[in-house]
Amino acid sequence: MDDVPELTRELVSIPSHEDETAAGDFIERWLREETDGEVTRDEAGSVFARTGDPTGPTLALVGHHDVVPPAEEQTKSGEYIVEERDGRLYGRGTADMKGAVAAAMCAFRDSEVPRTSDSSSGSRPRDAAPAGELVFVSFVGEESGGIGARHAIESGFAPEYAVVCEGSTNYSKQGVTDVVVAHKGRRGSTITARGTASHASEPEAGENAIYRASEAVDIVRGIDAPTATVLGNHLSGSVAVTEIEGGSAMNVIPDRCTVTVDERTVPGERAPIERVTELEGVEWAVDQDLPPMACSNDGFAERMLAAAREAQDGVSELVSKPHATDAGWLAEAGTACVVCGASEPGEAHTRNESVSLAVLDRCYRLYREAGEGFI
Repeated sequence: MDDVPELTRELVSIPSHEDETAAGDFIERWLREETDGEVTRDEAGSVFARTGDPTGPTLALVGHHDVVPPAEEQTKSGEYIVEERDGRLYGRGTADMKGAVAAAMCAFRDSEVPRTSDSSSGSRPRDAAPAGELVFVSFVGEESGGIGARHAIESGFAPEYAVVCEGSTNYSKQGVTDVVVAHKGRRGSTITARGTASHASEPEAGENAIYRASEAVDIVRGIDAPTATVLGNHLSGSVAVTEIEGGSAMNVIPDRCTVTVDERTVPGERAPIERVTELEGVEWAVDQDLPPMACSNDGFAERMLAAAREAQDGVSELVSKPHATDAGWLAEAGTACVVCGASEPGEAHTRNESVSLAVLDRCYRLYREAGEGFI
């Protein structure tokens, strides 16, 4: 699809690591000019476009237009650099995930109703009356804990089905875009141990908060992280202490010590870190909880797998993903989700981030195949 590379270039060139407004403006304007869909913008800044019959089932093509801060070599005079080399586009946001957003935008445009039974355009024949609704959405704040997705869900956004266009390429094998049916989440938490300060020459006069924190760390080390299996894919969670801070001076018994815990969660169960609160003077608080995802509808997963295989020569598979996405928030709210997109392992958030132009075309065809099955 010739439009996708150029649209990707334009999107990537718009800085959106501090303020997503300009990128959202561009997406909204393009959708209004290039499609006949109903285009809206919510209070958070996320952009929506709808077509088809809202009384039928809804499929959402889901992306986000915020990015992480660029590396120094990815900008020049405050502008993002976009370069094409060896069949790939390089620049901040190419893989995560403006390339897939561009592919989904073009697929939404080209999947719109009304359609006729004439299949000369390359789309498959269908009845003129739509069977359901197709929605394109690009959220804000995905990199900041799903701000846009959470706002939309709280405001009533509840599609029955969603394709979240994050990376799924080269997961089962090289040269294939797969269909992710489950991914891990992340729960970050803080253990706070409190004691009583005293002079270090008389340690018995105080209660050492570091010692209490050490007991809590021992409990964390002994926890077996949960596991889950989703459509044949086995996910193993993990729990790790990643930071510890305590004490005020070398001659003072510390009255406070904090421990940071990174937990990778799986669908259905969490590690029982709250056990640490059974210790005297120890508290536990969750700082961030990005939910895991498991596709709740086997038929939808198989349908998307068929669309993925139709869009490429390689045989794609149902796979899992180690990273959290907005699919976690949607799945938690009741949407049947899969993740399917152009980004490859190791591309997102890197200094040489890039996306394959051939894979973007593949994703366009995949998203269009999926969309045309709903309207």
